[in-house]
Order: sequence, then C-alpha cells, then structure tokens
Amino acid sequence: MKRLVGLWTLVALAGFTFLPWQAIEDGFFGFGWVAQFPDDRTASALLYALAFERPWLAGLLPPLALGAAALAFPREDRRFGLFLIVAGMTGLLYAFAQGFAIGILGLHWKWAIALFGEIETPQYGFGWGALAVLSAYLMMVSIGIAALGYFRGDAFIAGSVIVSSALILAFVFYPIMTMLVGAVTDEEGHLALGLFFARLFADDIWEVGCLVGAPRCGVMFNTVALGVLTGGISTLMGLAFALVVVRTRLPWRKGLRALTILPIITPPFVISLAIIVLFGRTGIVTWFLEAAFGIPPSRWIYGLPGVLISQLLSQIPVAFLVMIGVVEAISPSLEEASQTLGASRWQTFKTVTWPLLRPGLAAAFLLGFVESLSDFGNPLVLGGNFDVLSTKIFFAIVGAQHDPGRAAVLAILLLMLTLGAFWIQMRWLGKQSYVTVTGKGDSGLSAELPKTLKRVLYWTTIPWAAFTIVTYGIVIFGGFVKDIGRFDLEFTWRHYFDAFAVEMTDRGLFFSGSAWDSLQTTIEVSAISAPLTGAMGLLIAYLLARTRFAGQRAFEFMTMLSFAIPGTVVGVSYILAFNVPPLELTGTGLILVICFVFRNMPVGVRAGLAALAQIDKSLDEASFTLGARTATTVRRVVMPLLRPAIVATLVFSFVHAMTAVSAVIFLVSARHNMATAYIVGRVEAGEFALAIAYSTVLILVMALAILIIQLGVGSRQLGRRGQQGAAAMGGH
Repeated sequence: MKRLVGLWTLVALAGFTFLPWQAIEDGFFGFGWVAQFPDDRTASALLYALAFERPWLAGLLPPLALGAAALAFPREDRRFGLFLIVAGMTGLLYAFAQGFAIGILGLHWKWAIALFGEIETPQYGFGWGALAVLSAYLMMVSIGIAALGYFRGDAFIAGSVIVSSALILAFVFYPIMTMLVGAVTDEEGHLALGLFFARLFADDIWEVGCLVGAPRCGVMFNTVALGVLTGGISTLMGLAFALVVVRTRLPWRKGLRALTILPIITPPFVISLAIIVLFGRTGIVTWFLEAAFGIPPSRWIYGLPGVLISQLLSQIPVAFLVMIGVVEAISPSLEEASQTLGASRWQTFKTVTWPLLRPGLAAAFLLGFVESLSDFGNPLVLGGNFDVLSTKIFFAIVGAQHDPGRAAVLAILLLMLTLGAFWIQMRWLGKQSYVTVTGKGDSGLSAELPKTLKRVLYWTTIPWAAFTIVTYGIVIFGGFVKDIGRFDLEFTWRHYFDAFAVEMTDRGLFFSGSAWDSLQTTIEVSAISAPLTGAMGLLIAYLLARTRFAGQRAFEFMTMLSFAIPGTVVGVSYILAFNVPPLELTGTGLILVICFVFRNMPVGVRAGLAALAQIDKSLDEASFTLGARTATTVRRVVMPLLRPAIVATLVFSFVHAMTAVSAVIFLVSARHNMATAYIVGRVEAGEFALAIAYSTVLILVMALAILIIQLGVGSRQLGRRGQQGAAAMGGH
C-alpha cells in the first residue's frame, strides 16, 4: 500500500507541475498543447499559480503533502489510513469547489465574492493535469479505506468500488441532478417555481381534446398511448412467435429466429425510411393501390399509425427473444398434470401456461414501453403532427425557441414515465413464485396448443414475418436504385459514390465522399467505448458477485440506474451538465464515449452476473490460496471463463454505439458527427436513397465488427474430455 501511495503522489505532482490543468482547444486527446506549452491555455497548475494570476490553485498542494505524510506511519497504524482519507477528501472537495466557483467569467458565487472580492480571471474546464491530480486524490481515499480494514483490506476491491461509484456519480447522477435544477430555475439561475409549474402544466402537454373530436392531443397523452400500444402489441406478437417456434410444427419456424438479429444491427430510423418507401404518397404500395383500385394517395402513414408500425417492426423481435426463453422454460409436467385432471387444452393454456408467462410478459412489455418512450428517430421521420416527448425535447433544445428549461421539464416527465413503468411491473409481478426449472428431471412433453389458438397464431405471425422481410429488403434494395421513393428503379451506384467516393490525387487517396467523416468518427467512438463498457461492466459484476461490502445494494442500484433513463433524457442532462466548467465536455469526442459507456454499462453488469453465477467460487479461492492477489485472480482465472459474457457485452455496446440516436443527437458537433445524426440530416433533406445506402454500409460494418469480436475474444476452454477420451477411460 505504501508503494501505491508513493506512486499516486508522484502522478499528482507530475500532473500539477507539467500537464495542462485546463482543457485544451484541440480536444481532450489532442497534443497540440506540447508545441504551445506554456501559455495561458496550456500551463500547468503550478505555472498558473506562479505566473498567470491563479494563486488559488496552490491550494491543491497541502492535501498532497498530507497524503505523503501518511508514509511516515506503519501500514498497520490507523493514522496511515486516516491521513490518506482526510488528504484525498480535502483535495477532491477543494478541487471541485474552486472549479465550480470560478468559471469563464471569473468568480460567480455571490457569497464568495463578498468574502474574497472580485476575481475576473477566467478558468476553463479540467484538463490532463486536473485528471491526474483528481485521480490521485481518489486513490488516496480508496487506499486509506482499505488500510482501515474495509473491503477485506484489499486495495484493488476498494479502489474498484470507489472509482466506479465516483464515475457513476459524475456521469449519471450529476447530469440528472443538473437537469432537475435547470427545470426549477430561470435563465439567471434563480429559483422559479412559478415558471416550472407553467412549463409543467402547459396545454400542449396535457391536452386530451382528440378524445372528443379535437384535431390533436397533448404530447403526454400521445407518448403514453404510443408506448402502451407498442409495448402491448409487441409483447403479444413476441409471445405468438415464441409459441409458434416452440409449440408448433410449422416448417419455417426455425427461420423466424434469424429475424431477431435484424433490429439489433439496423439503425432504428431506417425502418421509417422503408415505411415511407412502401406507404408514402409516392410509395410502392400506394402507387399499386392507386393503379389497381383507384385509391388516391394520402398521408395516413405520417402520425400514430406510421410511428407505431415502425416501432413494432423494431420491438417485436426483441419481445420474441424475451418470450421464447420463458416459453421453453415452462415445465411440461405441470401442463400434463392439468390434462390428467381432466382439463381441456384451452383450460390448460389459460390456467397453467398463461400465468407462468407473466414474468416474460412483464419484461417484454416494459422493454417495448421504455424503448417507445425513448425512440427519437421514428417519430422524427414519421411523426408529422403527432408529437411525442422525445421530439418535443429535441426541438426545445435545437429549435427556434431554444428553451433548455422546458426541455428539462419534458425530460423529467419522460423519466417519471419510465420509472413508473418499472414500479408497475414490480407491483404486477408481486412476490409470487414463477419457478418452473428445478434440479429434477422433466421428461414430459409440452401440451398441444388449442386448434383455434394455433390458427390465430399462424394468421398473425406468418404475414408479419413476410412484411418484416419485405421491409428490411427495401433497406438493402433502395440503395442500388435511382430513387425508390418515386419508384424510379434504374440501377445505380451513385448514392454510394456520393457518400463514400475515393479519389486518387497527387498526394495519394482522398476520401471525398460526404459520409466518410461521420463514419470514421462513429467507428472510432464505438471502438473506444465498447472495450471500456465491457471492462467496467464486467468489473462491477465481479464486485457484486464475489465480494460483500457495506452499501452493496446502493452500489448495485447506482450501476443499473442508467438503464432506466431514456436516451433523450441522457442527452438533455449531458448538455446542461457538461456545457460549462469544470466538466466542460460538450462538443468533444470524449462526451460521446462517456455517454455510450454509461448508457450500455448495465448490460455488461447483467451479462457478467449471469456468467459468474455459473462459475464456482472455489476457483477464486484456489487462486487466493496459491498467493495470487485479487487483480491477478480476475485477470488470469475469471476473465478467461467470462469470454461469452465479454463477447455479448462488446457486441451490444459496439452495435448500440453505432446505431444510437436519441442521446447523441444532442451531443454531436460539426467536428464530431455520428453516422446516425448524418443519416437523420439526409432524411430531413429528403435524400432517402442516400440515407438508405449509408444505413446498408453501417449494417455491413456492424456485421464485420461482430465477426471480428467473436474471433478476437474466442471461446472459453473448459477442458472437458471428449467422447474419445471418455471411451478410452471406459476401456481401461
């Protein structure tokens, strides 16, 4: 521990003395400051304090000295741990206090101005030097807590828990709290409850006039209605597909599983483009109906019907993935017992099978409802006059009104709907037992479905599967014709050349296509965020599964909170929180990476917990017995056995970073544009064919990335004997 303290003290001194304290103009990962060092934007904290009129930064040194003084005590002395905790906490509090108090316009806390006088020297966001010093302070606290015997005295576990908690507080809780504060304050930062309630109860939010003949309803009613319809229909359709695959002998039933991968690797709003191509005023189906039956074109697809269809195409495969596991897990012996007692097939399905499906139904509905609330791309493309909270929030930020306070209020409503859905799910399931898989063998056969139900399932699933195939086929086909939206089917490569043209010049290859910059940024951000997401998620899973410490339940809740926050809310909260010092990240590529890491981290946690539940703790204990430390055990014993979870986490985080819209639409900039934001721009400009062509390229990139991840990570080797080895042993 003393070596660790000495190491982190040196890191802090290096950051304080040599690294730029403030964020630099060419980005957090830019190194142009080296040539400019030192000037007023690239100086270290030491140079700022001595030469650039920022003497308050010298206050960072006393906590470092106090931490170094802890080395004078033996490791077993409680003063060693106490000195480190006091030093680290003091340094962290002072660093953030001066960072929040002194901004671009100087000191802006009124009570501090009265105490210290005016300070007009500007101060920008934290940079590399601040990161080094703050990290050292945080590690001092972790080592000090471990030295006092907490976390089994293991510095690795203490550091992992405390650093993870600090990051979650900074990038999940802090943005949400900033958004809440922004909702109840005015533009000058004063408390304005009247303005808050005026925004909260505005007519365009709560109006229900459409129920009595008025042209439209409020955005709250629209959002809830769309969410309930999407969640309910997708759940029932997912159940129907699951029953067809598991409980019938339909010849093509196994092929239905292939449809579940499509929405995972497809940008969410691409379905909207296909819907417009099929059912728009100049769409293929619209043209056929007019030519064959004289039905005039209309705009019926723009509004609730179009948004609902597009969301169902995306959510039904997800609901199917949830429901098929539940249907397969139902014990056939329970249904056999029901029929043995004289129940008919329909009575057995209604009284035995259906109640056991409740956990899956609740989970599928919750996923569909929450995803509908946070969906941004489909309502933007197909919404027309049908406004929902996600699009209202977007236009409150980027529209002509530019009212961040109104956006914060709308985001709070969206968050309340999501949390309310989680609460209703828990209340509906209650504390009843739904266990159907035990350690006992079960050789029974699943009960036959009632014939009427089977016919209903066929007549709903087969047409929808065909419609899904046609819709996704349009996505691929539309990029190779001149203008599929106007039914001009002349073959062309022009859309791909416009987006991804490459020219040979005197200086070599020149990537002249308009989409190259956004594609490069998207791949870079996704490739950086995916391993960080996997590492953090699986580390937290290990801490939750293999250790016990005070506050563990609160820690687990913190890690899962971001899963319950819609992407639109995340985008708004990040804009409000990270647009000013000291955490000034807006417009950088780093904020995109951070957003994806903490949005997708809960999936890594859940995947890791599921995998660790299958790995006996005795393997860890054997490693400890042989003298390995926790970090070594995790690296050499646990991680190789977690390869399936690693693959799942990397694939999910990479694909979601490539296809995310609702959060990043607020965070992209001219310098760091994402592929999804670029495609949305092309859709708004009416360039549907170019958007479809770009989406096809994204699908191919994601499929290739999934293959690379699977080959790179590999599969775990459990060392089980094969059949030949077993036969040889039996012969002896």
